[in-house]
Amino acid sequence: QVQLVESGGGLVQPGGSLRLSCSASGISSIRDMGWYRQAPGKQREFVARISSGGITLYVDSVKGRFTISRDNAKNTVDLEMNSLKPEDTAVYYCYMPVGFKTYWGQGTQVTVSA
Repeated sequence: QVQLVESGGGLVQPGGSLRLSCSASGISSIRDMGWYRQAPGKQREFVARISSGGITLYVDSVKGRFTISRDNAKNTVDLEMNSLKPEDTAVYYCYMPVGFKTYWGQGTQVTVSA
């Protein structure tokens, strides 16, 4: 059974940094993985994605501030977030598409506030 577990959220001041991690288990091959986020009262939105070969894609609002990376040997994907803004406040979800199904983690809260 596929399971995604996130860690690393928390409270940070504007301009600060956080690193999120997602660990995948129950998979038999390397898959694309990524992150979505959902702010209060808003729809879940795409943040970043990294292919099995390391090709990355970001939403415009985080380009130059966030970096997604992966360790295929450990089945983990990280999201390094720098220069955080209050508008980055959200629950961040790790995801992994497998065929026609998408698996999600439980989410980790990121709060950017003074």
